[in-house]
Amino acid sequence: MDFSLIVSNFLNPPVLFFFLGMLAVWVKSDLDIPAPIPKLFSLYLLLSIGFKGGVELARSGISQAVVITLLAAIAMSILVPIYTFFILRSRLDPYNSAAIAATYGSISAVTFITAGSFLDQLQIAYDGYMVAALALMESPAIIIGLILVNVFTDRSGESESLQWSEVLREAFFNGSVFLLIGSVAIGFLTGEHGWQTLKPFTQDMFYGVLTFFLLDMGLVAAKRIKELQKSGAFLVSFGVLIPMLNATIGIFLAKAIALSSGDALLFAVLCASASYIAVPAAMRLAVPEANPSFYISAALAVTFPFNILIGIPLYEYGITLLW
Repeated sequence: MDFSLIVSNFLNPPVLFFFLGMLAVWVKSDLDIPAPIPKLFSLYLLLSIGFKGGVELARSGISQAVVITLLAAIAMSILVPIYTFFILRSRLDPYNSAAIAATYGSISAVTFITAGSFLDQLQIAYDGYMVAALALMESPAIIIGLILVNVFTDRSGESESLQWSEVLREAFFNGSVFLLIGSVAIGFLTGEHGWQTLKPFTQDMFYGVLTFFLLDMGLVAAKRIKELQKSGAFLVSFGVLIPMLNATIGIFLAKAIALSSGDALLFAVLCASASYIAVPAAMRLAVPEANPSFYISAALAVTFPFNILIGIPLYEYGITLLW
């Protein structure tokens, strides 16, 4: 593997600020970002990436290749929770297994954005419609996780129908999912005119906000690492090995449907990443028996740093060999 890819990715300013946030916790600095600000940054990033993706989708049109890619993305968001559930069942109960499986079947928008920044650094082109795949991969994993819980446990009672309706609402109308899908739709409807109107907001400010957001993510991730001690080495290993497996499947699938190398990396990253916003919110509601420190900490403190530092360059290396 060309280690210059890892060095290039590590020297990307937003990535460096992520590790600066982790370092601040480790050295017991009092660096802190007030709670409402990271939420605002998260909403901004979802709006910007969704709007840009919608504009790009309007430019390219909804072709057969776009439809095939979106179907492949949905298929992965269904399959990943299923096989990871059975891997997790070797060590964990059905509740925790289903919650973690749903988390890894879903996606991390920030990892996706970081991969796009990495491609920009390497001057590798990619299509904006991949954001539509991002938007479609969140909800199916939540639904599959809920199905797994109900199939492999003895849940019963009148409250179940209410629980289903609440979780389905969370799956499709969770704030992050709703904003992302809505931004894609608005970008698609307004097209080039809308892009020129919002460009100073959605593009010129983008990397500055991403940098600040990753600084906060570094602070949060470092604090979460301690919680993984409750699960031993199993979840740490899982948080590294499963993304690599998912990315490998994603890369071969991307090759089979003839994606470009840039789109293939984004597709692989979508397959390899794990949700730490939308899915945890739904799982807390639907599966209160599961331990949030397992599924949130594994995704945020292990998989997220692994992907942005090593995973993205590693997947790009594999794609370079195949393409």
